[in-house]
Amino acid sequence: MNKRILITSDSTCDLSPELMQRYHIETIPLHIQLGERSFLDGVEIQPSAIFEIFEKEGILPQTSAVSEHDYTEFFSRFDPDSIDIIHISIGSDFSCCYQNALIAAKEFANVRVIDSCSVSIGTGLLAVLGAELAERGDSIEQIYTYLLDAVPRVEISFVIDTLTFLSKGGRCSSVAALGAGLLHLKPCIEIKNGKMVVGKKYRGKLDQCLVSYVHDRLSSRSDIDNHRIFITHSLEDTSVIHKIQSEIQSYIPFKEIQITKAGCAISSHCGPRTLGIIFMRSV
Repeated sequence: MNKRILITSDSTCDLSPELMQRYHIETIPLHIQLGERSFLDGVEIQPSAIFEIFEKEGILPQTSAVSEHDYTEFFSRFDPDSIDIIHISIGSDFSCCYQNALIAAKEFANVRVIDSCSVSIGTGLLAVLGAELAERGDSIEQIYTYLLDAVPRVEISFVIDTLTFLSKGGRCSSVAALGAGLLHLKPCIEIKNGKMVVGKKYRGKLDQCLVSYVHDRLSSRSDIDNHRIFITHSLEDTSVIHKIQSEIQSYIPFKEIQITKAGCAISSHCGPRTLGIIFMRSV
């Protein structure tokens, strides 16, 4: 009997419910800590609540990795005689989820774990890709190898409107956050070699900065896979999304543009009014 290949991930992958249903992707939630309170990411709390609590109480959320025990229970839900699993984890530099999943997977002959070396839709993109390969009929060995090769070709970046959340979370100094605020700077956060780095800093209104950002990421590029691009955001006013879509298509005619909302993990670090584009390089 041929086994079904199931792609799983954690809640930081930021895939929409529609995409998870379409590709039969299962996820396990991280824990979001707000003071003494703990919530299951995406199940018991949403980013809007995080922003509201921060505004009212000044409490910044902390994320807590999925434990080895929780991974063991999660993998146990799937019949090993009929299902093989490829689990794609948030990058190991951002959380110990990968290490915990790897330890738990040792108890299951049908589970393989991949370090996405990324966050948010950088992980989700790989999950969708794996699910497409499974639908095509590729073997688990072929999918696993292909995804490992694809990891370094994922290009992910975000432009953030304020450094307040990064500052509160200890990822930049309060002085840098204050200076960026005074100068109206909108930094681009990139994931390179599995680590978060600050790229170009844009100046001006967010809408204008996002247009410049798309130009910088896509113009004069011949190394981009035009199959799919994601726009992931935590914007309250989504009117700019249509403009960004048009800007994207003016540079590269992507066959598919997916729009997803940033989940609690990326929102905890980047705050509201954040937008990123995520795609695969062809080489």
